[in-house]
Amino acid sequence: MKRILITGGAGYLGSVLSETFLKAGWEVTALDNLSLGEQSLFHLASEPRFDFIFGDARDERLLKQVLKKADVIVPLAAIVGAPACDRDPLAAQSVNVEAIRLINRLRSKEQLTVFPTTNSGYGTRSGESFCTEDTLLEPISLYGRTKVEAEQELIGSQNAISLRLATVFGLSPRMRLDLLVNHFVYAAVTDGYIVIFEKDFKRNFVHIRDVADCFIHCINNAQTLAGRTFNVGLDSANLSKAELALKIKEQVPKFYVHFAEVGTDPDKRNYMVSNERLRKAGFEARRSIEDGIRELVKGYRMLGRGRFKNV
Repeated sequence: MKRILITGGAGYLGSVLSETFLKAGWEVTALDNLSLGEQSLFHLASEPRFDFIFGDARDERLLKQVLKKADVIVPLAAIVGAPACDRDPLAAQSVNVEAIRLINRLRSKEQLTVFPTTNSGYGTRSGESFCTEDTLLEPISLYGRTKVEAEQELIGSQNAISLRLATVFGLSPRMRLDLLVNHFVYAAVTDGYIVIFEKDFKRNFVHIRDVADCFIHCINNAQTLAGRTFNVGLDSANLSKAELALKIKEQVPKFYVHFAEVGTDPDKRNYMVSNERLRKAGFEARRSIEDGIRELVKGYRMLGRGRFKNV
């Protein structure tokens, strides 16, 4: 039975990964400082193969203890997104880079690390050609730079796999509304309208449960995949913002979409991504954008009145 340690295990991806790993029959330990809330893992507490540790992913003494029991390490703890990193650059460097270096220094070469990073490291592109794992990394934001630095730290060592995730969508016990698909569908359901800038900028998307399934595949096939990076996205979902909005409008007909240059993306994300390397390695994302929109619409009906709203 594999024993998995997930730092940041209570977060958007971590809470889904914890559940997925348990269903695979593995033991899961989630470490988190619960800065974003404590309820996302409540439904797993009755599972005897699940354990939770309250703590910080930068705590060397704590990591030494918890790493002893792990066969696989999934370092999710991070300051995520360009705005969040710009708001606290010191924390971004400390959590996104130094905590990864700490894990890499403390782990043994027998311990597999599967690291989720972002494909925003591809930086400014034309949106007309596909980025592969061999495409030069040119991160624009502090967030992108820290994730690229962490990936280079791990891939330069033994027994590590890096997954360059497309923009993730889908429901999670620790929901994120700032991710593009999640945000657009939320606007459609709750506000009925959205104003979109850089409407022709393209990016790739992937469902959160496809990401979780990809982790399972990588861990099960680590002997052949270790030491490599993989783009993780949905081939049919290299879409512009305008194309995404119109797909949502098909399911939410009253959704009013207005295009206006009222802002810019701090990561300058405008690229299509090839997931061919991952497909040749035996894994392919299968949950469609349309299915994800349908799921999100259903989920947002459960939100009810917002905490600070009267209606």
